[in-house]
Amino acid sequence: MSNNKLSTAIRLATATVALGVAGQAAAIGFNAGDATVDIYGYARLNASYDIDEDISHTNGTRAGDFSKVNTGAEEDSEASGHFGADAVQSRLGVRTTLPNDVKVTIEGDFRTSTSTVRLRHAFGQYKNWLMGRTWSNHTAFTGATSVLEFDGVAGNAGLYNRTAQVRYTTGGLSLAAEDSKASITDGTAAVSTKQSIPTFTARYTGKSGPVAYSTSALVQQVGYDTGTEDDDAMGFAVFGSAKFSVTDTVSIQGNVNYTDGANGYMFRSGTNYYGEDAYVDASGNVETITGYSANIGTSIKAGPGAFNVVYGFATMDWDDAEDEGLAVGDKHETNTNAFVNYQWSPVEDINLGVQYGYFQVEKVNGDDGDASRLMFAAQYNF
Repeated sequence: MSNNKLSTAIRLATATVALGVAGQAAAIGFNAGDATVDIYGYARLNASYDIDEDISHTNGTRAGDFSKVNTGAEEDSEASGHFGADAVQSRLGVRTTLPNDVKVTIEGDFRTSTSTVRLRHAFGQYKNWLMGRTWSNHTAFTGATSVLEFDGVAGNAGLYNRTAQVRYTTGGLSLAAEDSKASITDGTAAVSTKQSIPTFTARYTGKSGPVAYSTSALVQQVGYDTGTEDDDAMGFAVFGSAKFSVTDTVSIQGNVNYTDGANGYMFRSGTNYYGEDAYVDASGNVETITGYSANIGTSIKAGPGAFNVVYGFATMDWDDAEDEGLAVGDKHETNTNAFVNYQWSPVEDINLGVQYGYFQVEKVNGDDGDASRLMFAAQYNF
């Protein structure tokens, strides 16, 4: 298999970047009147064995969940050795291209508590414009390391999720107005947010020799209004993402994020996915929370596939909130995970992988805990 085909196969086996590649691998295409229709997707089995405690996500895909890692006195309270398997990551998408260059994409999977269809993408494109739900403009896969975990690595670039938006792209520059992900806490519970403007994002992606890179920034409003009290603040976030192809068989890649009042765009922060952006102090003022995250990994092609190794973390600064007397001791301060896997394609359109994963949680009150797990994945693409 050529290096290009192998690279595509390896990427297809990952949950973190499978969408974009699987769409390009459509094997079912036909014409309906003047429209060209492509049907794409995959069937996928995920199986996991949690060595220490059961941290698999409740809604399936066998991904590790930081919120289920026991800490402090509870760390050794759960029986070890938990196996499970499911196929809810399986995906189906339809892309239609019309004669006037209008493109429409709708895609779903089955990662819900009832295994019903979950909408992942629903958007239209015309020339430079995109409108609908798809990957946030404040997201990049440039520096991502391939893992079997559907929920990926702490410190990946930006939101690493999909959102409703209006986007304009010219060359490597993309500008978007997006649905806000702002969240506020009073220390014990979430405060209902009030957003008067969308989140504004700008991203630039390029390549120079063996280095591919992407960088992005956003600004958003973080506010609330109870009818008797109200306040708001402006939050921002930035990231840098890069991949260095050392040789044809070795690459090094990674991401760096910084947020201030926009932790909803910092992947795997907070309890599991996205941390709070701000807190309300005793005077009713909105105070932003800063955060930072990063990861670094390497991919090495060997035999019929490739080894991937990656380490990442996401941390939030709760010091000011704690000084204000808010009950934040049980909040996640730092989430860390690391993975080693081997992925290969025995035949075209079939991808297999085995993986070891490590998760660690550190809370504001000093409690910590960790868990280890094994995964296997088999994916059949069409």
